[in-house]
Amino acid sequence: MLPLFLAVGGRRVVLVGGGPVAAAKLRQLVAAGAEVRVVAPEVEPDIQAAGVAIERRSFEPADLDDAWLVVAASTPDVNRAVADAAEVRRLFVNAVDDPANASAFLSGVVRRDGVTIAISTSGDAPALTSLLREALDAVLPDDLSLWLGEARRQRAIWKRDNVPTVARRALLLEALNKLYDEDQWL
Repeated sequence: MLPLFLAVGGRRVVLVGGGPVAAAKLRQLVAAGAEVRVVAPEVEPDIQAAGVAIERRSFEPADLDDAWLVVAASTPDVNRAVADAAEVRRLFVNAVDDPANASAFLSGVVRRDGVTIAISTSGDAPALTSLLREALDAVLPDDLSLWLGEARRQRAIWKRDNVPTVARRALLLEALNKLYDEDQWL
């Protein structure tokens, strides 16, 4: 099995399933900019409200013909059918909480202010992945965009001045520390 952090922005993702687990995956896919189509006989209100294409019916293998990635969040039998159809089409399938029918595991992802952090347990402990994602999000600074801007500025300087890669980490830490007034910490 392959743990993945995917850049799905603008890509077609088929989500098979309409329950609460599918709704949680849908939120992540939409946040990443994916073009999602949901296939499920019934869907949760959160899915209906998401503004994505919904086909209220059972899964058919042809649903995957134009997909870039597949997420199966249904019963093991439906997930198996999705996995079989995905394999024929050489598509990765993330079968949520169903490792036997998965060819890929999607990471827990924190996206904030231009920074993306992915966490994976390779499908072994999705609840731990979720807890770690929440914890990391809670400890990231509120002004992370300021950090990113300074890191970009410093990188341009280092490239211009041919600063060796091994020296850059210490220089970045020094530059980030200079962003804050000593007085604000007293």
